[in-house]
Amino acid sequence: MDQYASGGVLLDLAKQKSVLRTSEIDQGLLATGRVDDVQYAIPQGQGTETVVHDVEAWKKSGVPLPGESWTWSQWADAMRALAKKTGRPGGTDPGQSEDAFEVWLRGQGKSLYTKDGGLGFTADDLTRWWTFTDRLRREGAVSPAEQTTQLDGSVENTPLGRGKATSDVNWDAPASGYLALVPTGVALAPMPSGEDGTPGQYFKPSMFLGVFANTGHPKAAAQLVDFMINDRQAAKILGASRGMPVNESIRDAIGPELKDFDKTIAGFQASLDGKLKDPPQAPPSGDNALQSTFQRDYDQVSYERMSPREAAENYVTEAKAELRS
Repeated sequence: MDQYASGGVLLDLAKQKSVLRTSEIDQGLLATGRVDDVQYAIPQGQGTETVVHDVEAWKKSGVPLPGESWTWSQWADAMRALAKKTGRPGGTDPGQSEDAFEVWLRGQGKSLYTKDGGLGFTADDLTRWWTFTDRLRREGAVSPAEQTTQLDGSVENTPLGRGKATSDVNWDAPASGYLALVPTGVALAPMPSGEDGTPGQYFKPSMFLGVFANTGHPKAAAQLVDFMINDRQAAKILGASRGMPVNESIRDAIGPELKDFDKTIAGFQASLDGKLKDPPQAPPSGDNALQSTFQRDYDQVSYERMSPREAAENYVTEAKAELRS
């Protein structure tokens, strides 16, 4: 979004407040649509990361199911125990995921990016994360390199989706895709927190709605955005396919009416209400490229071609260059 906003492509939606209501949207979530204090976009839905897990496999293993909260150390212990009991990794190696790293960082009071769009962490921070995940991989607690490097964003190619692990870290809405792959079904657990209980997880816009800056019909376009986020019938039709509704009253109203996995997502998000910190601001324009860089550099760790320290220093150098360009 930063790229569109800085390019003058988007309309300032705050100037359409007479027809575009935002009072029932969480203000922290609403702020993610701002760049330089201008409201260029409105979140249409909200989602959050989750530890998706094969409930039956966990029950049969005897490893206690995740509770309402757990730390990264407790998560790691569960992965080790699952691997020992089931003979397969407890979960997908999260070292390759920038999203999982961000949750880990936020649990320590740090951030992926600074307010001015620079890196919010150091090579030391990333070294600690990759040392943590690399150790788990070497122990067999999380997926091996040949499985992790096949990840392409689809649930079908995850170790959980292929029956080679008992859990995965993913976003809640796409997690419905596991139902066709895990015969016994899956459940959602919160992301691990920092060791002192500080949550790193947050509600993130699943997508944004914006308006072309040079539209000849700014009011009508804003009314359409208002309909998409504030109309109960529209929310009922969409369900959780675009994330849970951002309008709090509508989200509370349609939650009990949802069916199947949409209802699971609604219940999961409701269980987190009031427990999470505000989401970060919209990432800088170089973030999309850096997500691929992050995974590529961790691949070097997974295949033991680079140490966590070497890969972390390499990533930070590349990231700083990308963010300056």
